[in-house]
Amino acid sequence: MFRARTSIEKIPLLGNYIHWLHGKWPAGKVEKLPAVNEDFSTAVPGLYVVGDLSGVPLLKLSADSGVRAVRRIDETIGAKGGEGTIDIAIIGGGVSGFAAAIEAKKRHLEIELIEASEPFSTIVNFPVAKPIYTYPSDMTPAGDLQFHEKSDVKEGLLEDLREQVEAAGVTPRIARAEKVARTGGVLEVILEEDGETRTLRARTVIVAIGRSGNYRTLGVDGENLPKVSNRLHDPAEFSGKKALVVGGGDSACETALALADAGASVTLSYRGESLTRPKPENAEAVTERGERGDLELLLGSTVESIEEPRVVVKTAEGKTRKIANDVVFSMIGREAPLDFFRRSGVPIRGETTPFGWGGIAFFFLAMVLLYDWKNFGPVTGAIDAIANSAFPDAMPSWLAGLSSWWEARVADRSSLIGTIAVSMKSRSFYYTLLYSLTIVVFGILRIRRRRTPYVTRQTLALMAVQVVPLFLLPEIVLPWLGYNGAFDAGIGRSIGDSLFEMYIPAEAYLAGEWPEWGHPRAYWRAYGFILAWPLMIYNVFTSQPMLAWLVISIVQTFVLIPLAIRRWGKGAYCGWICSCGALAETLGDTQRQKMPHGPGWNRVNLIGQVFLVAAFGLLAMRIWGWVDPDGPAAARFASLMEGKNADGDTVHYLNYKWVVDILFGGVLGVGLYFKFSGRVWCRFACPLAALMHIYARF
Repeated sequence: MFRARTSIEKIPLLGNYIHWLHGKWPAGKVEKLPAVNEDFSTAVPGLYVVGDLSGVPLLKLSADSGVRAVRRIDETIGAKGGEGTIDIAIIGGGVSGFAAAIEAKKRHLEIELIEASEPFSTIVNFPVAKPIYTYPSDMTPAGDLQFHEKSDVKEGLLEDLREQVEAAGVTPRIARAEKVARTGGVLEVILEEDGETRTLRARTVIVAIGRSGNYRTLGVDGENLPKVSNRLHDPAEFSGKKALVVGGGDSACETALALADAGASVTLSYRGESLTRPKPENAEAVTERGERGDLELLLGSTVESIEEPRVVVKTAEGKTRKIANDVVFSMIGREAPLDFFRRSGVPIRGETTPFGWGGIAFFFLAMVLLYDWKNFGPVTGAIDAIANSAFPDAMPSWLAGLSSWWEARVADRSSLIGTIAVSMKSRSFYYTLLYSLTIVVFGILRIRRRRTPYVTRQTLALMAVQVVPLFLLPEIVLPWLGYNGAFDAGIGRSIGDSLFEMYIPAEAYLAGEWPEWGHPRAYWRAYGFILAWPLMIYNVFTSQPMLAWLVISIVQTFVLIPLAIRRWGKGAYCGWICSCGALAETLGDTQRQKMPHGPGWNRVNLIGQVFLVAAFGLLAMRIWGWVDPDGPAAARFASLMEGKNADGDTVHYLNYKWVVDILFGGVLGVGLYFKFSGRVWCRFACPLAALMHIYARF
């Protein structure tokens, strides 16, 4: 969509890069819609939403959704209700509403179909002879309401649908539904009918009203003049007239084409730099007609005012242009009837209630404390100092105090209990355990909710990939193998020294003189088996180069991931391997629709590019430090990466670890799950995702 370029985007090379990476791609805002589950149910028990408001606004999909909702209701409705209570009240006499009604009658369910104006009113208001594209062309919607070959224009479609409805014996009740209220296990539909307020009691309600709310406004002077309209009924009425059409969607393109075909002089004004929203055939037709001179296409333009003899338009070049005009068609869409759903208690996606804000704030604070505690941050450091907390350092002694049996096994690190007891001294043990349990529990819920082979395979893979390398390997399996001599000699010693360096002298290690504070090797480096650089930087940014991890990281980041993206796209890593993606796919599965969109949010993607540059800068600095251990790069590296001084103490928090990994990757990335979806970190700030975005452009 058209947007003003920021000052940073005006820098020649940088601006071109940003445009190539993000700026040239569509960034439309997501329309607010009621929160609807995959089975068309809502937060109000018994109330279902079908048609345009439940997904993609296509006729076949709308009809299909109405039928599937009825089938779902028929499976779960149970015993009949009391006298005067029907089985299903269907609100809306469009394609989805009538498809639902026909299916319900077929199943011998008692229904009432309520329509505010006239059946199929949306189609009725299409322009005369408007072509109808019944996509997907190879799809046959469920149920008996079908779309036949003669339905390729408005008039034929209406005739066909009316014949099918009449044959099914469905007669709508003309009334306006004001809201739905749940009372005593029954839904009450409050109706305005013949000037009176009436109540219809139903066991379930299907809302099939479509996006038939208020027309969006241009917000300019003269918009209320009689010559301004939101609909085109008969293009022939405007033959020889000077018409301005405003908008860049299908309705705007089709209106412009219909007027041009009828002999009007047409100007199409759209604020975007290109026609990215309409169907390809509509965009191509408008572009071709514009090139031929049959109509004038003003891209990147906005209407400034409307007057009786003219309209004033600001062009893409910033110039003001006055265009002679007889009629204006404002085809910029409608806003969904959200007030109806608010009155009925159905949440709106993207809207947060005061109670919801309280929950978000509580969860966010919990994430602040969790990540601060895991990383020995200033907040929990102060709390620990005041409370003199012994957790988790005292866990082995607490376990040993259970009985003499426990004491013997805790003392023996070669036993499984002894190994786990040492791991329980580490804060990462509890964090990775909580992380893995969250993915497993919410993964199972996701599998049960979605019930598709793809989701099942993907979720099981995510569970295994997270639980094994993130928890079992570093906290149990590798330490236990180490205490049982697997890394003492031979090839085992080579593997251990190459991947999990010793924290203690080799003599002490071989003598079994284990450190009291934890495990003798850096088994946590096993995270690097799934977390590639620069998502996981610590296996590369070591004081001395670790050749094995350098090779693994290079192959992961610069060979395997590009090949996977070339073959399957970015989702191959993010959706099947990455731990951040695993949490987003499981815990964040029901929150995915909350991802913010729009030109402004599209620019936020550049945070990841900034972090990627920082990671490459640290890489160059680290290599310089390896080459010149006594130079300035080596001396400053620990401070820039982790905020540590020469003694290894954290002295400041303005560094890569605390800003990128902990603040953005942890606190913000997880803490904002229930407001902006589970992909906040992945989309906007992850440096590996930023690198993969570059790969994907090729």
